[in-house]
Amino acid sequence: MAGVWKRTKVSSCGLLSNHRYLCKKAMMFRAMDSTRVCKKPQRKPINDNLKRKRTDSRSEPQDAEVSNHQKCQNKSPAAHVTESPQEVSVPRDTWEMDSGFSESSARSSPSPTAVVALDCEMVGTGPHGRFNELARCSILNYHGDVLFDKYVKPCRPVTNFRTRWSGIQRHHLKDAMPFAQAKEEILSILEDKVVVGHAVSNDFDVLGIVHPAHMVRDTVTTRYLACLAGFPRPRGSSLKVMANKLLNRRIQVGKRGHCSVEDARASLDLYKLVEDKWEGHLQSVQRGEDHNRPNMAASMEEFMQDQYWPQHLTADCQGAELVGDAD
Repeated sequence: MAGVWKRTKVSSCGLLSNHRYLCKKAMMFRAMDSTRVCKKPQRKPINDNLKRKRTDSRSEPQDAEVSNHQKCQNKSPAAHVTESPQEVSVPRDTWEMDSGFSESSARSSPSPTAVVALDCEMVGTGPHGRFNELARCSILNYHGDVLFDKYVKPCRPVTNFRTRWSGIQRHHLKDAMPFAQAKEEILSILEDKVVVGHAVSNDFDVLGIVHPAHMVRDTVTTRYLACLAGFPRPRGSSLKVMANKLLNRRIQVGKRGHCSVEDARASLDLYKLVEDKWEGHLQSVQRGEDHNRPNMAASMEEFMQDQYWPQHLTADCQGAELVGDAD
């Protein structure tokens, strides 16, 4: 009897545990069903909206599509950016003319549209032709295309045409452009531009203009071209010699004199040879990263030594030190 009671007790315990297991399973399934039911109402409005948009777009007439297309064409670029967030705006390669360099751009050189080459031919006016006046001006863009090349009539009578060097003859100035008009056109071209030239300060003087120093690239003063050519000095080399040495190009030959277009193109090509190093150095100087500057603190410390002071001051100081030691 006792054995039978034990077996029934064991079986009842097994049934009870199975019942608990089944109850847990049932509760789990109910919880999953409830979560699915809760999620369905959230998806349904989205699907309904999508269906509604598709049906509306299909039901719109063709004229409405044409009008919408015209509206899109008439919208400004800013409207396109706001309505299509997937489009990524790419920063343009700009060159800020107020500082000479663009901080937003990774380029160390100005953009090609911001660089021009300048060269002028001059004649002599006044007694013995000692005064320089403009007779021809040529301006090229970065690619060597001519932007301006005209003969200019000097303000005073010409006493020396300097044809051997300038290439200017009397008939060139017969119907030449007046100086005031030429200067106005030249200024409009050079505005906000990096000007390349050889001894270009002489050209600015004869034009009577002042161009920002950080926007001037004078090939006669840079040490990069002198080092590239193997010259001992960075200054004083003529454009003819540098073009022959670095460009393997013969210019300013013959009896017809110089050609301002040819000289401007030679200066531009010389600039391109060292453009990256030159512009990179100027950019580092602007950021204050020039390591060739003298150390002002060290210079002041050296200046404070006794050898740079007057003798009567150093004698008084030494006498005061002796008196202090005696005390």
